[in-house]
Amino acid sequence: MARKGLMEQDLSKLDVAKLHPLSPEVISRQATINIGTIGHVAHGKSTVVKAISGVQTVRFKNELERNITIKLGYANAKIYKCDDERCPRPMTYKSYGSGKEDTPMCDVPGFENAKMKLLRHVSFVDCPGHDILMATMLNGAAIMDGALLLIAANESCPQPQTSEHLAAIEIMRLQHIIILQNK
Repeated sequence: MARKGLMEQDLSKLDVAKLHPLSPEVISRQATINIGTIGHVAHGKSTVVKAISGVQTVRFKNELERNITIKLGYANAKIYKCDDERCPRPMTYKSYGSGKEDTPMCDVPGFENAKMKLLRHVSFVDCPGHDILMATMLNGAAIMDGALLLIAANESCPQPQTSEHLAAIEIMRLQHIIILQNK
């Protein structure tokens, strides 16, 4: 069954031998990269995920009441680039939730007639930062292809869970890490 705005997946026309994690037919419907958000408590991990994906990963009543991540949070996002090479950076890139069509129109003033091209479909694993929830963070690290390490600019570095999360992903041999200074 075809969904409006998504790449057609007709097995009679698809050469499955040529499919790979960045094939438009694949990333149209499925996130192919798992990115963990790690770091000390209250450094903005869930906020960054929401800014990129539009999804609030803190969902459970006790999390909302205490404003902390207790369980792993999940959110998917599609990342696009404007097809018009004249579209200025960084506005040429845009992220939307997973349900967005594959070729939305660019919303940068002056480029509204250009289409956006789907580059990646990513899944975020939002990890808790509290020390007593380290086991939960380790469960999330097991499925990560890469990580965003968030560090608050308004606090000294490293904070205790920053060091622990770095040690954990080093043990897991995670090699793709982006350090994001926040706040």
